[in-house]
Amino acid sequence: MTSDSPTTPAESAPEQPASSYNGSPFHHSRYDGIRDAVRDNERRALREGPLDRLGRVATIGMVVTMGILGGLGGASFAVWQLTDEGFVQSGTRSPQTVTVNQTDSVTMISGVAAQAMASVVTLEVRGNAQEGSGSGVIISEDGHIVTNAHVVTVGGQEAEPTIRVSTTDGRLWPAEIIGADALSDVAVVKIDTGFPLTPMPIGDSDQLNVGDQTIAIGAPLGLANTVTNGIVSALNRSITVGSADTPGEEDGPNLFDFDLPFGQAANYGAVSLPVIQTDASINPGNSGGALLNDQGELIGINVAIASNQVGSQGAGSIGLGFSIPSNYALRIANELIETGDASHGLLGATVTDSAFDPDATVSGAEIDSVTPGGAADEAGMRAGDIVTEFNGLPITNRIDLTAQVRTLPGGSETTLTFVRGTQSFTVKVELDELG
Repeated sequence: MTSDSPTTPAESAPEQPASSYNGSPFHHSRYDGIRDAVRDNERRALREGPLDRLGRVATIGMVVTMGILGGLGGASFAVWQLTDEGFVQSGTRSPQTVTVNQTDSVTMISGVAAQAMASVVTLEVRGNAQEGSGSGVIISEDGHIVTNAHVVTVGGQEAEPTIRVSTTDGRLWPAEIIGADALSDVAVVKIDTGFPLTPMPIGDSDQLNVGDQTIAIGAPLGLANTVTNGIVSALNRSITVGSADTPGEEDGPNLFDFDLPFGQAANYGAVSLPVIQTDASINPGNSGGALLNDQGELIGINVAIASNQVGSQGAGSIGLGFSIPSNYALRIANELIETGDASHGLLGATVTDSAFDPDATVSGAEIDSVTPGGAADEAGMRAGDIVTEFNGLPITNRIDLTAQVRTLPGGSETTLTFVRGTQSFTVKVELDELG
């Protein structure tokens, strides 16, 4: 599966050199200055000689001129590169500032956060009965923002909410919903700023390894531009979460919570999602925010957390957070931008866990029945077959299979491995379109 960068519609806003708004030290031009400093210092480091990778990234991440924000007896430093517009104003305080106290030991995480911050936004959503907040990621210069479907509907409880987006220059923008897809929990909103925004660089989520560094940026509990870090703790994980609009074919318990703020409950159905698991702290309000790699590239859209609480009241990070892989999220986002709808594959079979079958000898998704003329039927599958691999990925239960089938668009051709009796078969399957 591949993912392309979002297609910018032909009617995108005309490019302007910069916004005329100069009232905030958090204007996007400041971030451009940071990126210039990073590039300049990287070239300098290459001229001076090789450095180990971590040391190089830490060195190039932040070589900046600083403005003192604190007072005597506890000064802190805002990380900014001075531009030709002048000095950063002193005395300014904001959670949108990337701040370090030890300027001689700035980390890779600080560098990634400074580069990415201009591409992360906070969403405030208000409906007739409910309101909430979440995060989003800018994916095009003309204002398209990817977030979660449950953010823009306040957990499926608001059909036509009012949405305002807060950008890193401190301004609020009205937003319109371009499209929302319940099965992937991906939505796209758009703001019209009149000047080009800074889209987030996109990484390849198919190339991740367990143990890779991760950085999460979002607005937990409304605290905009909060940065946490961790590692990829598992890949090819599948979970079930709540959704307001799911086909009857989906089933299974809702084991994981959307990170809705302030204990709000989603209007639950059940939907299966393939996710990246991370121990970077994700909390209520991080939904729709960015999960980045150590190059500052988007690898996931934060979506849910595991909780040891009953229900979502009081839920918070316990080191098990989940993100929609960027390749999947961006495919859905592009389709929503282009057509307003998203495509999902359909196998044409009902499945259960083979662990529930006392005669099963392998773990997988056991076929309970097939739809006559459907994709599974055409591939020669029948009740009792146990699917152990789909599209090159291991399948351990029905949630895995459902999630991976939905990841591909309808009409996709892929391979599927199943066990029948004592024999294993690999067949080609052309998926139907989920209506």
